[in-house]
Amino acid sequence: MSLVEIKNLTVRYSGIKALDDVSFVVNPGDFLGIIGPNGAGKSTLFDSMLGLNTKYDGTIKFFDEDIKRSKKYLKELGYVPQKPVFEKNFPATVSDVVQMELRDESKQDRIDKVLRQLWIYDLHDRRIGDLSGGQQQRVFIAKALINNPKILILDEPVTGIDQQSTDLFYNILRDLNHRQKITIIWSSHDLDAVNQLANHVACLNRILFFHGESEKFFSNDELVKQYSEASMQEHMRHH
Repeated sequence: MSLVEIKNLTVRYSGIKALDDVSFVVNPGDFLGIIGPNGAGKSTLFDSMLGLNTKYDGTIKFFDEDIKRSKKYLKELGYVPQKPVFEKNFPATVSDVVQMELRDESKQDRIDKVLRQLWIYDLHDRRIGDLSGGQQQRVFIAKALINNPKILILDEPVTGIDQQSTDLFYNILRDLNHRQKITIIWSSHDLDAVNQLANHVACLNRILFFHGESEKFFSNDELVKQYSEASMQEHMRHH
């Protein structure tokens, strides 16, 4: 059984299609890298999958159940947005932020465990606003992981983060997928990272340009060239 099934998903804004007839599946243990230029519909796709946008045609299923019929699937998801919004002077510590997400009363050792896993235990009593961008993003991953989700969804999570933090972040994602068997759906502009980390790739530009094994995409020079040219055209259209 697939964990996620998207079928004929179409989303319109003011009559213009942001997503057009997109279909793909995500199986247990997959690491799916979603690539596409700005404006390709990646965030629209995630908003629809998370139930934030309900005005779409087509079907979205998690765990073989239509998300318009039940929201139970949300308990099995962890989500890390591109740039989490919080007040710079928000007085909460790292531990406080992670604990906010807990759905049941739990011992401190569970929080400590996830902070150690993400190499931020030594920051547990620091204010979230005092951390670097890379440290903050690891806190938000800890928050997403605290309830032991089956699926982790990440929307361009390394935007604005330095290279050293990015490399550590990617190592953490690899470990979560390989060791803990967490299924990951991750949008990124970093083709090299997607090639190294993801076992499947979805190439999105309003339509689904490609979906399949990463190796098939990245070993096909013509496909990569077509994607790169489409991305460049889209970039120039927005500037």
